[in-house]
Amino acid sequence: MFWTWRAEEFRATCPSSLLVPPMPQFLPQWHACLLDLEWCEKSEETQDPQIELLETTSTQEPPNPLEPFRPRDCMVPVVFPGPVSQEGCCRFTCELLKHIMYQRQQLPLPYEQLKHFYRKPFPQAEDVVKKKPRATAEVSSRKCQQTLAELESVLSHLEGLFARTLVPRVLILLGGNALSPKEFYELDLSRLAPNSMDPSLSTAACLRRLFRAIFLADAFSELQVPPLMGTIVMAQGHRDCGEDWFRPKLNYRVPSRGHKLTVTLSCGRPAIPATTWEDYIWFQAPLTLKGFHE
Repeated sequence: MFWTWRAEEFRATCPSSLLVPPMPQFLPQWHACLLDLEWCEKSEETQDPQIELLETTSTQEPPNPLEPFRPRDCMVPVVFPGPVSQEGCCRFTCELLKHIMYQRQQLPLPYEQLKHFYRKPFPQAEDVVKKKPRATAEVSSRKCQQTLAELESVLSHLEGLFARTLVPRVLILLGGNALSPKEFYELDLSRLAPNSMDPSLSTAACLRRLFRAIFLADAFSELQVPPLMGTIVMAQGHRDCGEDWFRPKLNYRVPSRGHKLTVTLSCGRPAIPATTWEDYIWFQAPLTLKGFHE
């Protein structure tokens, strides 16, 4: 298998700090989930230190009684003991998008490993032919490069959107279309206080808490192995934020069907009044991320 061989090459040539265990389908679900968290923790090690997040137990927040909760729904509440920066909110969104695409097998390896392979020179033909026909290997490489380019474009424009406006909610939709996806994942950021005057918590520590809560919820274990699906990203922003890449969807309604995972983040501060979000609308990424297998 092409990616199995590439993973072996990766482990043999890269620094030991970048190594992760083998492919997740051969490991327990819990071990597979830890891969993405390991990457996001390592990527934060070189950043300036911030206030470290205290390891307190997150309180369970009851779901909104006005929203019907379907049997296949899963809600993961996470409470941070302090404000989170706008940059932190963007990081949560980007890491969750990468994590979901990997866990739902739209990527054959974690995002950071694919980036490593993409940047390495493609091996010589005589080396490739021993593992896989050259033409097939080149097709896999092109698909990988295209998927990474599209994903990196979405991640980059998400950073731009978060820089222009508060983003109270993000949807990651898999399969189907924006109105009727097969699976959809919601990140609720509306209870955070990104513009607080108090020092923000460490983004790395918040990421650890966020992913620990997702792992404990075991939100992916009961789902069937999916086919390749398109991934649509939608985010709420102020209607006058000046966003010109994401497309405004004035009349968009959140889907009522499909498997749903809602991750609700809060910081123990008074809730932002609902009237604050009256001038916020949904924006949709203009491209659909296409997953790929080898």
